[in-house]
Order: sequence, then structure tokens, then C-alpha cells
Amino acid sequence: MGGPVARGAGHAPIPVDRDVPGLIVKFGDYPLHHGGVGAIRSLGRLGVPMYAITEDRCTPAALSRYLRRAFVWPTTGTEEPELLVEGLLRIGREIGRPSVLVPTDEEAAVLIAEHQDALGAVFLFPRVDAKLPRRLASKQGLHELCVEHGVASPAAAFPQSYEEVERFAGRARFPVVAKNREAFERRRQPAVNGTTRIESPQALLRLARGWGERPGVILQEYLPREDAEDWIVHAYFDAESTPLALFTGVKVRSWPPHAGMTANAYIVDNPELADIAARFIKQIGFSGVIDLDLRFDRRDGQYKLLDFNPRMGAQFRIFENEAGVDVVRAMHLDLTGRPVPEGEQLAGRRYIVENIDLPALLAYRRSGYTTPHAPARANGTELAWLAGDDPLPFLTMLARFVRPGAKHLYQLWRASRASRSNRSNRSNRAGRAGRGDRVGRGDRFGLHG
Repeated sequence: MGGPVARGAGHAPIPVDRDVPGLIVKFGDYPLHHGGVGAIRSLGRLGVPMYAITEDRCTPAALSRYLRRAFVWPTTGTEEPELLVEGLLRIGREIGRPSVLVPTDEEAAVLIAEHQDALGAVFLFPRVDAKLPRRLASKQGLHELCVEHGVASPAAAFPQSYEEVERFAGRARFPVVAKNREAFERRRQPAVNGTTRIESPQALLRLARGWGERPGVILQEYLPREDAEDWIVHAYFDAESTPLALFTGVKVRSWPPHAGMTANAYIVDNPELADIAARFIKQIGFSGVIDLDLRFDRRDGQYKLLDFNPRMGAQFRIFENEAGVDVVRAMHLDLTGRPVPEGEQLAGRRYIVENIDLPALLAYRRSGYTTPHAPARANGTELAWLAGDDPLPFLTMLARFVRPGAKHLYQLWRASRASRSNRSNRSNRAGRAGRGDRVGRGDRFGLHG
């Protein structure tokens, strides 16, 4: 395979192979995904032919100028694996040449790993122990790996029945955090809508009544935001689990606040965190792109691993080195036998997701939360959606986001108003009843995982 070198903006030529396309692989209905758009632009700007699986022909990704073709394939992530594999192979045959797979969700990453023999004849992707991505995407599997390899993580419980949830509620300190336990199952029968903070035993039990006989949930220690700081690691590891590109950053805001996807972040050098990630990846023998979320707990001085995504994160485009390499470019270069240019990460570079950062900013200002390691001034800004050379994804995002976004903000406003009203009523009742026992902060979990 050959092809001319391509140049990243403002950088020396990157020896990319233009004969090898890239395919964005996604399962499930989430059309407003800026990570997929970022990957299309990242490789497309280097001249790599880009293809993508999309929900319809009017998603932001489908309308990028750098996309050669959108394969419209609405999925839920609950289909039988054999159907998904056959669909991928059919797309591969239509592309007509080996393509690098770029998964954007856990389900896609797990499916590729577990069916790599069938997919390997048509696609290029990092080879890895077939069982490892599913274990890493599982909250329970990740917790067990952290314990096995001495990596700090929040204390956690994995109830197998409603009765176990009741026993947990009787001994745990609140608030606690609930998350869906497994990839695929979070689509088939989600216990919660993403990371959910639960304030009291009563609230937990009310929620648990809808979880069925075998709750697919993890109950995790809540690390209080006033004593913590959120960090991100993005990296690409080769077949020997050696990092060819490794980046660290600090998350300033997320949406929903303190528990959702990154809305605003900076590249910040953190050698200690980079070393923790590199050693862990070497120990477990992973190969490919990773997206790690960690929370630094100031109470004990530890970085605690919250999530391990065995694929690129939506915010990966914040992370680039002086040579113009990000994790998606590093993967394409490595899988096509090209060298990955080295360089220092662009410390101070900022990332903003336009459609969620404004509500996040308002929420964080009300809470008074700050990020001490965030630079006082950005050294360049990468916007998730708006790009002068590729405007249609931004405009399409706006058209599709305004109505549901306004509805979501209205629902949050009503919930916040109801919460303040309830607190006021409780305070008034407590005042009339006289001074009672003071409730603790609830920032300890009460058990060890």
C-alpha cells in the first residue's frame, strides 16, 4: 500500500497511508456524537477516505465534507451479535478494501474484539484478548481488575437481588453513585440513565424496585466534588502494550454536572497519572485506544479509576502532540505499518463542546466548584462542532439539538425548583420541631470493595 504523506495543520508531514480508509462504527441511537465527527475530520484532513455508520442521512457526521459515504444503519445495540457482524462485513465488502475500524461506543469495541477472526479478513483493528474489552467495559470487571493490579478505584458493591440492595442501603453512607454494570445490558435493560447520584436509602430502594430480580447495577462510593478533581487519560497502545501516544488532561465541566460527558477540559501535564495508566495497560495487556476517567481524591491523595472505555472518547480531539498526532491518527498509522511521530502534548490546549458547555457553566457557577489545575489561560481552543473548513455538522447539530435541548433544560429547571422547595419545607418543619441531630456530609461509603 502506498500514497503520499499528508500534513496536519501547522505540523510537519504525517506519513499517513491514503490507500486505507477509516470506518466509524457505532451501535445505538445517538446521532449528536461529536467524537465521531472529530474522527472523520481528524483522518479526513490528512486525505484518508472516511466512511461512517449513521442513524440517518441528516446526522452531523453524515454531512461532514470529509465523509465519503454514510452507511445508514439504524441500530439499538440490542441486536444479536451475528447480525451486527454480518452488517459490518457487508459494509466492508461495499467499501472494497481493508479499512481501519474506529468504534465510538463500548458495544462496538466489545463486538469487534469478540469477533476479530471473522472481521479480520476485511478490517484492520488492534488485536487484543477477545474477553478483555468486555471486562474493561463492565463496571464490575473493571473493579476486579483494579483490585487485582493494585489500581485505586472507588469502593463498590454489586447487588444480585433486591434483598442485597436493602442490606446495602442499611449500612452504606449516602450519597452513593449508581451505574449500569455491563455493556449491551445497559441498552437492553438499563437500570439508570447514565451515572446517577442517589441521596438517601429511601431513594435507592424506590429506584431499585424497578430493577427486577437481578439488578444490572453497580453501587459505588461517591467522591465528593469539593474534595476531588476529575482527570482524563487518552492513549493509543501498540501490540506490545507500549504507548505510542499518551495524553493527560483535566476535566473542568461535564454535562450532566459532575457525572456526564466532558463539556470543557484542558490538556495538563501529569506524569504521575500517565505512569499509572501506562503500567496498568501493560499489566492487563491491552492494545488499542483507551479513554480513562479518574477522580483525584484529595482526602487520601489517590487517583481513582472511575471508567475505562476501550475505545476513543468523544473528547479525544482535545489531545494532540506537537507533531499533530492524536489517538485516532496514531492508531491508523500503526495499523498501516507507518511510524507514529513523537512530540510533547500541547499543554494548555482547551476543548469546548458548544451545545452542553453553556448549561454546564451555569450549573458549576451555582455550585461554586473550581478546578485548581485548569490553566488560567488557554493555549489554543478546539471546538467540538464548529469548524471553518467543515461547517455543516455544526449547523446540523443546532437544528437537531434546539428542541430536545430546550425540553431537557426545562425538565432540569423544574426538578431543581422542586428540590429547593422540598429542602425549604423540610427546613421549616425542622425549625418548628426544634433542633435535631445534624446530618453528616455523606462523603464516606461505609464499606470496602
